[in-house]
Amino acid sequence: MLMSKIFEISTSGPGLYEFTKDVKSYVLNASIASGLLTLFVRHTSCSLLISENADPDVRRDMCEFFERLVPVTDNPSMSWVRHTCEGPDDMPAHIKAALTPVSINIPIMDGRLTLGTWQGIYLFEHRDRPHRRTVAGHIS
Repeated sequence: MLMSKIFEISTSGPGLYEFTKDVKSYVLNASIASGLLTLFVRHTSCSLLISENADPDVRRDMCEFFERLVPVTDNPSMSWVRHTCEGPDDMPAHIKAALTPVSINIPIMDGRLTLGTWQGIYLFEHRDRPHRRTVAGHIS
């Protein structure tokens, strides 16, 4: 059996937005004993991550790391960037999305996601302004 769903995630700026509960609910309602869930983000300036969901410092540190790795184009170290059509966070967001996954696969066993105890599913927003993001989910 094949099943698909679109998840909508509203963001308010850079950060990790957990949507594990929505995905777990979708899998539970699909009533599939085993299979593979694929999630795919439909944008070029955000990405998907499976990361720790117990300590909020993990999310803050992850964001800080990527801000230091790829700062906005106002930073002198980014003076080489040409693509700034939508502001100083434009190209850095595309670079961050290129460095992180835009799709993930999670096995389903006994009707449940096989996530570990501290794992959560996140949309990783790389843009400064709010967005409404969509993630396609598919169970096969």
